[in-house]
Amino acid sequence: MNRRFVLSSLLIAALLFSLAPSFPSWAFSITGEEETLPQIRGLLDLAGQTVRPPLDLRPHASIAHADVNPYGINTFLHQEVESAKREKQAQLIAEAGFHWLRQEFPWYDIEISGKGNFDDCRFPPCHSAWDKYDEIVDLADEHGLEIIARLSSPPSWSRADGDARGAFAPPDHFADFADYATAVADRYRGRVTHFQIWNEPNIYPEWGEQTVNPESYTELLCAAYGAIKKANPDAVVLAGALAPTNELTGDNLNEFVFLQRMYDAGAGACFDIMSVQGYGLWSGPTDQRLSPITVNYSRHVYLRDIMVRNGDEGKAIWISEMNWNAVPPESGLPANYGQVTLEQQARWAPLAYERAREEWPWIGVINFWFFKRADDSEKNQTWYYFRMADPDFTLMPVYEAMKEYIAAHPYAP
Repeated sequence: MNRRFVLSSLLIAALLFSLAPSFPSWAFSITGEEETLPQIRGLLDLAGQTVRPPLDLRPHASIAHADVNPYGINTFLHQEVESAKREKQAQLIAEAGFHWLRQEFPWYDIEISGKGNFDDCRFPPCHSAWDKYDEIVDLADEHGLEIIARLSSPPSWSRADGDARGAFAPPDHFADFADYATAVADRYRGRVTHFQIWNEPNIYPEWGEQTVNPESYTELLCAAYGAIKKANPDAVVLAGALAPTNELTGDNLNEFVFLQRMYDAGAGACFDIMSVQGYGLWSGPTDQRLSPITVNYSRHVYLRDIMVRNGDEGKAIWISEMNWNAVPPESGLPANYGQVTLEQQARWAPLAYERAREEWPWIGVINFWFFKRADDSEKNQTWYYFRMADPDFTLMPVYEAMKEYIAAHPYAP
């Protein structure tokens, strides 16, 4: 049976099924599309997928850090000026049933003016730069939340050229970053156990305004890994979340190529959990189409395949950021990250957790992106509309949807 015959047969079948009342829901369940024509195109894509070589996913491997509470959310608690707003945010997150806070502990905000100086004198009188982060850790303890501490964002003093290569460019000496990681791990030993090294090192501007470098990132990752494990042997280290991109050179490098080059440079010995970004963009969480050049919620399986082929089938993948962008059509903003309604966002986010629970045993935590920003100064940016709540704590429909879903599907080891 040749391929043309198979595709023609499937097209005819799809057209016939489209006349049936159950077709839309069935087609959505495998294509992630909610309109008829995109559903038919999706079915054809799935048919063409059958001729590709299978991926090696080892779903029955023993996978560390996969059987964990999956409910996480990204926060910007360090940007809130008022303690009361940090408290309210933690309370709402806990009431919704989330367990993990993916929260940055930015280097520039902790070791501000020079190496070994943890005083904050930007707004006299001087005080400890740790004060705010101590409060965040206290709030997590108070509300039964665990923190994934993202370690990134170097201070300008860590580079001889300051911010000339961008505010996120790596430090000149990776030992300085390792010392900062040691300071964080040591201060919160026994309270914060999960540390993520950097964010999206494979794309601009997260590695600065320069060419990304998997080998250099691996060197930084290994330096931090050793330092954190020495400060806290029970700590768990996550690799930086790799962003989906199809570019192959320059400021952005395809995450599949980036990860393989990390392994070639020895990264396999320097992380306990792999991290990815789980954006669905233009299709829903049920989209089962696989293509190396298509970004959808299934894309991480390619990274799983690379991990298996490099002997890391026993490591979990945690999704650092997951959501669909509800940018309002009337805003006039470009739909850079896809575009859904608030109602779709509220339906699709729970389905993302559901699919991972049913299909992907190597997935551990999935962190919703994001709870809220401290103010609305970024309303003119598309990415602002991933939020779960407005700065004034007006909750989006997705908050109640996730609260209801988590209550109905509590974590049980």
